[in-house]
Amino acid sequence: MTQIEFSYKFMKMEPRLKAFALSLTKDEEAAQDLYQETAYKAFRYRDHFHPATNLKAWLMTIMRNTFINEYRRKKRQQAVFDYTENDFLLNSTRTESNRGEGRMTMEELQAAIDALEAPLRIPFLMQYQGFQYEEIAEELGIPLGTVKSRIHFARKRLKERLQAWYK
Repeated sequence: MTQIEFSYKFMKMEPRLKAFALSLTKDEEAAQDLYQETAYKAFRYRDHFHPATNLKAWLMTIMRNTFINEYRRKKRQQAVFDYTENDFLLNSTRTESNRGEGRMTMEELQAAIDALEAPLRIPFLMQYQGFQYEEIAEELGIPLGTVKSRIHFARKRLKERLQAWYK
């Protein structure tokens, strides 16, 4: 699909995308920002769109995922600010040690990871080391969906094992 064809089809979807953005954000300004971010991503990753598939679904998925990721990012960035005057000193010379020592050692965690089957352990460790899903898929020569599912199942099995050890 050429750039012009893609642009034309995208412009036909504009009213639906804006309405969907408004339904997600419930705010005109935020909806406009979400629409613009979706448009940016759609045109940036236009080569990932397959012409035989549904453009509306592809664009709506981009918008929904952008909305969810932005929500999560804002949630992580929420901070509590203390604007009170700090004109007092604490006269405590004694400190209390933290008694919340972990029950799990790194050796135990490594043993649980090592116990995973190689098809699950290798993508999990690569992702842990900072590789992106696409890089893992390319390096291992497997589809992107397979990488994601293997990492998901590795996490699930680790969680089950660790819960069983510490019940």
